[in-house]
Amino acid sequence: MRASLIQIAVDEGESVESRRRRVAALVRDQAGTDLVVLPELWTTGAFAYEAFGSEAEPLEGPTHEAMAKAASDAGVWLHAGSIPERAPQGTLYNTSLVFSPSGDLVASYRKIHRFGFDKGEAVLMGAGRDLVTVRLAETTLGLATCYDLRFPELFRGLVDAGAQTLVLPAGWPERRRAHWTLLAQARAVENQAFVLACGTAGTHAGVPQAGHSIVVDPWGEVLAEAGAGEEVLTVEFDPSRVGVTREQFPALKDRVLGLEPPRR
Repeated sequence: MRASLIQIAVDEGESVESRRRRVAALVRDQAGTDLVVLPELWTTGAFAYEAFGSEAEPLEGPTHEAMAKAASDAGVWLHAGSIPERAPQGTLYNTSLVFSPSGDLVASYRKIHRFGFDKGEAVLMGAGRDLVTVRLAETTLGLATCYDLRFPELFRGLVDAGAQTLVLPAGWPERRRAHWTLLAQARAVENQAFVLACGTAGTHAGVPQAGHSIVVDPWGEVLAEAGAGEEVLTVEFDPSRVGVTREQFPALKDRVLGLEPPRR
């Protein structure tokens, strides 16, 4: 497979409408790629909390429309990162959208672990509840978002649901970039899966972003890594290596905890 991670720079001087048009053009430029991945909350910026409410949109809102058309025009599977979604009852969610090469919305994932502790996303947005996988011809994607990376049980659940390639859009802060790389490799090794982690560049509400989008193989080897600025990181990988790795080193078969209810 050929994957392109588009590490978008979020500039506060650029309108959301302008950024949608620019990102749609970047997606169209990836024609010939199998899978394109965008970052978390690239319409607003992951730390621009004050914009979540004003820029929130329904699931099938303007970002859905623009990204569906871009995916169809390019003929690619598109993980369109995440948007601030306003659900019909009014609750906000950090929601990822996945489109098929025909432009159909095939999956959405509401972020389960909200960042911010007692402020920001943690209090402004609702929490998702469902694990989400997407079946492609070559591999099954498992969806997670940014802060989710710190919670290994989510990824183990995705693997149990059949995931072989873990896709994670993020708006990860630069000051914790070492954790970003470490955890992406850890999630790949412990789940014997590919990890495609796409971050943002630029500065969101005064918070410098880490950039350094990364692709990791099932042995934890870094196949490709971006720099700090806006760029398109393209990599070719063989999804069949997941099955081979799990067969050659069948650690997942030796699991004990979490497989059965605890004994009383």
